[in-house]
Amino acid sequence: MGYAHDYAAAIMQRGRVPMPPVDFVPNWSDGPRKAKYYPGVDSLPLPAADYPADASLDRAFGFADGAPGAGEFDLTSLSGMLLDSYGLTGRRLGVQANTDLSALPFYPLANWSRGSASGGGLYPVSVYWVSGPNGPVTPGVHYYSTRHHTMQRLLTGDVSGEVREALGGYGADTDQYLVLGIKYWQNSFKYNSFSFHAVSMDLGAAVQTWRMWAGARGLSVEPAMWFDEARLQKLLGVDGEEEGVFAVVPLKWAQGQAGSPTGPASDDVSVRHRDNERSREVFTFDALLKMQAVTSEHAPERPAPGALAPAAAPPVNPDLPLAPLPAARPMPGDVRTVLRRRRSSFGRFDASRPVTAEQLAACLAASSTGSRLGGDTGTGTGPGAGTGTGTGDGVRLAKLYAFVNHVDGLEPGAYEYDPDARELRLVKAGRPGEFLQRNYFLSNYNLEQAGAVLVPTVRTSAVLDAVGDRGYRLVNATIGAVAQSVYTACSALELGCGVALGFDNVSYIEELGLDATGEAPLLIMMIGNERPAPADFRYEIA
Repeated sequence: MGYAHDYAAAIMQRGRVPMPPVDFVPNWSDGPRKAKYYPGVDSLPLPAADYPADASLDRAFGFADGAPGAGEFDLTSLSGMLLDSYGLTGRRLGVQANTDLSALPFYPLANWSRGSASGGGLYPVSVYWVSGPNGPVTPGVHYYSTRHHTMQRLLTGDVSGEVREALGGYGADTDQYLVLGIKYWQNSFKYNSFSFHAVSMDLGAAVQTWRMWAGARGLSVEPAMWFDEARLQKLLGVDGEEEGVFAVVPLKWAQGQAGSPTGPASDDVSVRHRDNERSREVFTFDALLKMQAVTSEHAPERPAPGALAPAAAPPVNPDLPLAPLPAARPMPGDVRTVLRRRRSSFGRFDASRPVTAEQLAACLAASSTGSRLGGDTGTGTGPGAGTGTGTGDGVRLAKLYAFVNHVDGLEPGAYEYDPDARELRLVKAGRPGEFLQRNYFLSNYNLEQAGAVLVPTVRTSAVLDAVGDRGYRLVNATIGAVAQSVYTACSALELGCGVALGFDNVSYIEELGLDATGEAPLLIMMIGNERPAPADFRYEIA
């Protein structure tokens, strides 16, 4: 067993055995920027992006008919997808229960909203665009500046062949790629050793936003997660211990010609511009360094199709009492509007207005779309090769449980969700509020006031056994995708939502009886109605 097994075990136990360094305190005044900063580079403003009226959330989740990802990207659609997922769209200052509330009125500490969720609101995913000769701009490498909604040119020249070689043939019919990196210090300054666990979920949340956005427009976004990471780190000019490259998304581009001339791969090419770090003092953490090392060591060795089958989510127990759900409530609105409204509730839940069974059914159904991270996460033979979470064979990694507090037509209790039949099975009867609150570490939520608390699980050890240590990235990216799906569904259904990692994982294993299946509960997602007429300030900037 590799180090990722040890790290996963420490994550499960951290509610009872703190992870080192136990005495670490963030230096907030010396914190990093929330995005990379490349001084002196040229910027390309991105065009305004329209959003068609038929780009509904039901279509994004696959609940309505639409073209199955046959469309092609252009500069306008790329701009819209980036803005709606990771670009800054507004400033928010609502009265809520999070501990940073007192700092938010000050402009340097303002809370800028985005479409994609992020652990701790830190947004460490860096988006690079590698454009070849079939693109709309001079070929090169660009960094997406989220604060300015521009592409910053880091390198001029066609290096798409480098990306193609690093992918080992995946996405070979395009020369347009989005490369997703994670600069660890943007998160580890706050979460130290725990940060690898959080940032790998952020990757999944960002990609899932792209998948929903693209799906609603008849486009396709499927990430590759197995590739020559060291080669891409060198191309981007980043230190392998400071920034991991987590995914590559080949884009089917409008007017692109398969087999068009592209630049040859070259081991000598590299971005020479360097990110300017704000922090005067940067720390490293042993667990983070080890996880980057072990999850990148065999990155080019793509698992064979079917490799993840032994790690699939266990089937629903048919002997448990059935709790039928009504048909999921339709999700009105377009994806852009819904992503603009997405936010965390932070203690604003109000149990006096129960969640309807139709709303719960819709949230559960949406979550299942994230449980399969992509059509092919780079472990199959190419775009469209499959329909699963990384082997092209339709494997569902995540399973969902629901602790029901206040849902019309459902008795309180812990339930297991069947995504195929779209129904619940009762695991344990009784009000779960006391258990939920007792095993939550923070003070920013009253879990008993939530209508329901949804808990995704993955058989983490089985995934690592099946595909090696790099599978840890896939596990957490899948969980991040589930969380983003639920956040987005709640926004459409006008429900509050909050996602948290600060809970006793072992207690949930015991409460749900997961020892026998090896399922690991990796986060909790609270949904419910919020108190009416909250004190709030919102200023839209996009």
